[in-house]
Amino acid sequence: MSRAVWKGTVLAESDRCEIVEGNRYFPPGAVNRAYLRESATHTTCGWKGLASYYHVVVDGETNEDAAWYYPEPKDAARRIKDHVAFWRGVQVED
Repeated sequence: MSRAVWKGTVLAESDRCEIVEGNRYFPPGAVNRAYLRESATHTTCGWKGLASYYHVVVDGETNEDAAWYYPEPKDAARRIKDHVAFWRGVQVED
């Protein structure tokens, strides 16, 4: 079971994560969206497509752009559509 934790709060938990380039992408239903806020940030990956970001907010503290996802990935990455990955201090544990 993989878990994403920040400031002692579980943000996501699943045994069905997709691993891509060393990152665990949590299925949409495994993510507690109460801790996510939309970000205006976007980046582009040559083979995955356009990534969108979330800020992670726990107990009034914000970790900017600490989660990302691909709402419309390219065909090569379609298995991670809407899955969420974390970084910037969010601990992803197995």
